[in-house]
Order: sequence, then structure tokens, then C-alpha cells
Amino acid sequence: MIFSLLIYAQQNGGQVEQSALRFTRSALAQGHSIHRVFFYGESVSACSSLKVTPRDEINITQQWLELAKSDNLDLVVCIAAAVRRGILDDSEAKRHSKAVANLTEGFTLSGLGQLADAILLSDRTITFGN
Repeated sequence: MIFSLLIYAQQNGGQVEQSALRFTRSALAQGHSIHRVFFYGESVSACSSLKVTPRDEINITQQWLELAKSDNLDLVVCIAAAVRRGILDDSEAKRHSKAVANLTEGFTLSGLGQLADAILLSDRTITFGN
């Protein structure tokens, strides 16, 4: 089965993000595939390279990047939600005359069309939010 995930947890909503990670790992271990993971709303904060995770907490960003690398996951961040929250890639930083980009390498900014595409190309879209 082909899954896509929509994550729209509140900022620092670690439990929701951890549940999404556990689901993804479990689905992959059972032989399913993950077409796309789409971060929306406050969950885009996990994609900032300026975010610092305390040593006693799980680094959700690093967990997603490791999983993406090992299983070739497509990690897409809603561009409107990201820009609104000050998370920019190089292109958006230039477009908005900002001195620096802070989207963590491994994530891609894109629009809701990527979510629609994921829904169409997947057997199931699983939503994680609070």
C-alpha cells in the first residue's frame, strides 16, 4: 500500500510528530511505501535549521532526515505556512530580501498542489494533528 502523511501538529507538538514517525517506520517495515510527508501549519517549525532541541528531548527534525535518507522519503513543507513563520529556502529568502535562509537541507518548500498530488497518488493519506 502507498501512504502519504499530512502533519499539522502545534509547535513543539512532539507526541503527534513522534506518532507520525512511528507510523512511518512501522509502515516501511511492513513493506508499504511512503509517497510523501507533507508538513503544514505549525508543524513547519520542525523544518527550521535554527531550531535547537534540548539534549533531553528527541530531535524530530533529525529523526525525519535520517528516515528520509535511509528510505528515500519526500519531505515537503507548505510554502505559505513556512514563509508566514519565517522559514525560508534560498529562493524565498532572496525574494523577500532576507539575509539568510533557514530551511533545513533535506526538506523542500512547495505548495498545496504537492499535497493534492500525494492524495491522488496514494492509496491512503494519514493525517497527524492536534
